[in-house]
Amino acid sequence: MNESNGPLISIIILNYNAEKFLDECLDSIYKTEKVNFEVILVDNASTNKSYRACTEKFPEIKLIENKKNLGYCEGNNVGIRSAKGEFIVVLNPDTVVTPTWLYELINAYQDNGEGIYQPKILATTDHDMLLSSGQFIQLFGFGYSRDKGEKNTQKSNDIEKISYASGTCLFTSKVIFERLENFDPFLFAYHDDLDLCWRAAMFGINSFYVSTSVIFHPVEGYSFKWSKFKFYLMERNRQYCLLTHFTKSSYLKMLPSLILVDFAVSLFYLKKGMFVTKIKTSLNILKNLSKISKRYKEIQSTRTLSDKEILNIFQNKIQVPKWVASEENSESFNSFLNSLSKLTRNFL
Repeated sequence: MNESNGPLISIIILNYNAEKFLDECLDSIYKTEKVNFEVILVDNASTNKSYRACTEKFPEIKLIENKKNLGYCEGNNVGIRSAKGEFIVVLNPDTVVTPTWLYELINAYQDNGEGIYQPKILATTDHDMLLSSGQFIQLFGFGYSRDKGEKNTQKSNDIEKISYASGTCLFTSKVIFERLENFDPFLFAYHDDLDLCWRAAMFGINSFYVSTSVIFHPVEGYSFKWSKFKFYLMERNRQYCLLTHFTKSSYLKMLPSLILVDFAVSLFYLKKGMFVTKIKTSLNILKNLSKISKRYKEIQSTRTLSDKEILNIFQNKIQVPKWVASEENSESFNSFLNSLSKLTRNFL
């Protein structure tokens, strides 16, 4: 039930052919308790128009229909710009939320102050499986979901500082989105949340994990899954963030390590049969060097904290789900990353 007390929270749902998930998602949202919210459904030029039926079932929904697929970043930006709420949630259409999810997020914000927040994310098909207990950035730009695929045994209700909040469900104020100028459209999809929260950290805006807020999500999202296009976007956007977010001085100090990491990543892509995809990411970076240079200047000219001052948000290792890489390969890669990261930090 949507109650009228408290600040207005705008829930942005970006849809692209997610019709088999959308109805259940909206059903769960309209069972949300204790908060005042509006729902903005942004359609990204879906080929299936069944989403329109949702506005008949839930006439309160504000529907925006984009004429073309603008990607995750700009698609959500369209919704954010039209939001009337003091607070904003960016929520995937294939999620299911619990009745107090939003109440716990707004309480966490009010208790801890300015920041970007995410809930505990559990698997839709197995409510004992964690998909994210917070998102973390490895020093060389890899983003990962902590505890993905592990059993949910968490007992603490503490609100915990993390590297970044998951774009599956990301909560913050509209003021913060405006200060950060929303998501970066160049990214299209993937690393968008990492990019946003990394830029926020440059202003001293922290990201937090709220374990008492719970939502459910498929083990792998409906969009792209583990496709060549997903790998392409993840790797290209990792390189983009390294080039635009670290200062040139930091990047040059890291360059020998980054070359070694790039070689290791290339081997991973080769084993996955996607070496051509890896080459395409580098070619796209080269093609867009002028855009990257412009973006670098924009970010560096406004930041208030140095790379050294936010080094604590970066990890030395990553966590890879068992279905992505074998335990043996994951341990070997992590040992490599850990040693190289520790060495690299001495020069930053």
